[in-house]
Amino acid sequence: MESTDKVVETVIVGNYVEMESEGKHNNNNDIKSKFSILFWHGGSAYDAWFSCASNQVAQVLLTLPYSFSQLGMLSGVSFQLFYGLLGSWTAYLISILYIEYRTRKEREKVDFRNHVIQWFEVLDGLLGKHWRNVGLAFNCTFLLFGSVIQLIACASNIYYINDNLDKRTWTYIFGACCATTVFIPSFHNYRIWSFLGLLMTTYTAWYLTVASLLHGQVEGVKHSGPTKMVLYFTGATNILYTFGGHAVTVEIMHAMWKPQKFKAIYLWATLYVLTLTLPSAASVYWAFGDLLLDHSNAFSLLPKSPFRDMAVILMLIHQFITFGFACTPLYFVWEKAIGMHECKSMCRRAAARLPVVIPIWFLAIVFPFFGPINSSVGSLLVSFTVYIIPALAYMFTFKTAAARENAVEQPPKFVGRWAGSFTINIFVVVWVLIVGFGFGGWASMTNFIHQIDTFGLFTKCYQCPPPPGSPPPFLPHVGAPRPSPANITHHHHL
Repeated sequence: MESTDKVVETVIVGNYVEMESEGKHNNNNDIKSKFSILFWHGGSAYDAWFSCASNQVAQVLLTLPYSFSQLGMLSGVSFQLFYGLLGSWTAYLISILYIEYRTRKEREKVDFRNHVIQWFEVLDGLLGKHWRNVGLAFNCTFLLFGSVIQLIACASNIYYINDNLDKRTWTYIFGACCATTVFIPSFHNYRIWSFLGLLMTTYTAWYLTVASLLHGQVEGVKHSGPTKMVLYFTGATNILYTFGGHAVTVEIMHAMWKPQKFKAIYLWATLYVLTLTLPSAASVYWAFGDLLLDHSNAFSLLPKSPFRDMAVILMLIHQFITFGFACTPLYFVWEKAIGMHECKSMCRRAAARLPVVIPIWFLAIVFPFFGPINSSVGSLLVSFTVYIIPALAYMFTFKTAAARENAVEQPPKFVGRWAGSFTINIFVVVWVLIVGFGFGGWASMTNFIHQIDTFGLFTKCYQCPPPPGSPPPFLPHVGAPRPSPANITHHHHL
């Protein structure tokens, strides 16, 4: 095992040959070399922690109060704690499977120095091509829609600073900006970005908390959630989505010098994220109550101020970073499909990556439903990608006594070794299949279709206030109540 560890450590030093040669040239120039290491070359356990924490909670921070209004305070807090634990467990499983796959391959003298290992390759190596195909389909679709959600969020947020342009126009602009992520080679190179990203979400979360408490409760505030089963499970699946950000776990691990250290990193990242999501969602819900049911973006209810503008700008920059996080694995898949992955020219690889951005841009314009789209992606894609498939893959990989005996990593004693870990996995699969995919899928798709009926596809400005003196835009078909005057007036003074 010691020799394997040494192999893992040496092989993982560089993801790309051009980075290694760049590092060698830089040795002559101390300042340039130090600058590059500080901002560009990240591979430590701290880098992985920053990547996980900043990637896990981005725009979803702004939709969690909306989820609390659907769930009620008690269920909202309980689901966050529960799915936080569940997400940390399945991230741990993914890390174990990655180490198992990598160790087996390196015993066969495979060199990954110029190749980024991805989740579908882990499934292929351990369980065969059918698992690979299923994993690849779910992972790519989830990351595609994850990138779409970041674009929608950019347009939704900037509107609260500058409403001279409608949200669809802002989506065009931010689509072009986000396309620049094609120039970032891999997760190694997100060192400074993931650090700044976490600072940005931390500021925004505490701004939401403090601003809501200082604002106080609106007149006649009601906290009637949960009222409808559809809304309850929509809210629950948004939280499932929040803690399902580990679809990029394998790529983040691969960017580490010592991937074995990853096991508990996701749990520590989740614990930190909970210190942001719980106070902010609870405070905004306490202050605005049922008003949030018609305002999926928490910014829309808080009064305009320099602090709010600052939070909006920071979230915009963060969404650009998270877009890169979600899109980079898609770039890798595309590069491998067209045979460009091991090309040494970054400019050629960047040009080859551009077609990946186009469908993302298009889908963000078709479905601009900030909030409801999170729940739909959560129930239909996240449920399988990062909960069900990893739990099943772990059980099938280690189903024989020989596989369990020769496993690179044995399950920890506190979960009850193999029997305990298999029991937890069966629970994860059953729970997520029934509650996340079953009830959650039904609820979020009902809500999503309702948004299409209400606002239409390609809507120019989703949930924007109507111009003064005009009636509310589209009214729902399904007998839903008309937006209350309180809501509309509140929008006007933004």
